[in-house]
Parts: sequence; C-alpha cells; structure tokens
Amino acid sequence: MWTSPEALYAIAGMALVSFAVKAGGLLLANRLPQHGFAAAWLKHIPGAVLAALVAPALVTGSPAEIIAAAATALVYVVTRNLFAAMATGVLCVYLARLLLAA
Repeated sequence: MWTSPEALYAIAGMALVSFAVKAGGLLLANRLPQHGFAAAWLKHIPGAVLAALVAPALVTGSPAEIIAAAATALVYVVTRNLFAAMATGVLCVYLARLLLAA
C-alpha cells in the first residue's frame, strides 16, 4: 500500500510543529518568573485548566460523573495524593457508568 506524497508531507509537518511546540515550552520554562505575583498566578493555571475540563462534565453529565467527582474529592482530602484521587475518579466513573447503564 502506497502513501501519497501529500500525506507524508502533512505527517512530517505535524511532527515538526509538535516538536517545535514542546521544545519551545522547555526553552521558555527557564525564563518564567520564579517569585512574585506572576509566579503565584502561573502556579494556579494547571488547577484552573483541570477545573475547566471537569466542570462541563459535572454540569451536563450523568450521575456517574457526580459520583466519581465526589469520590475523587474524598480520596484527595483524605490522602492528599493527586494520583490516587485521579485514579479513583477514573475507576469510579467507569464503574458507575457500567452499573448505572445495566
């Protein structure tokens, strides 16, 4: 099976852009402020992005998402382990969807 040259150019272009974005992020990371208001503001971005991704699922989702969010919050409050909380959330939403669909 032969691939067209246009497809290969597109794949190579996407690979270059992806590499450039990742390399640019690594190169710019050292130039970010380490102290002050901007540094404190930047530390809150990952949580804000996560909340922006989760909030629509909670508002428009089924009870499975609400159950999983409650379990995730409970595990995080008890253990203060973000990985354990996220794993609990994924497992809970899977099991809740499985059980509620039956």
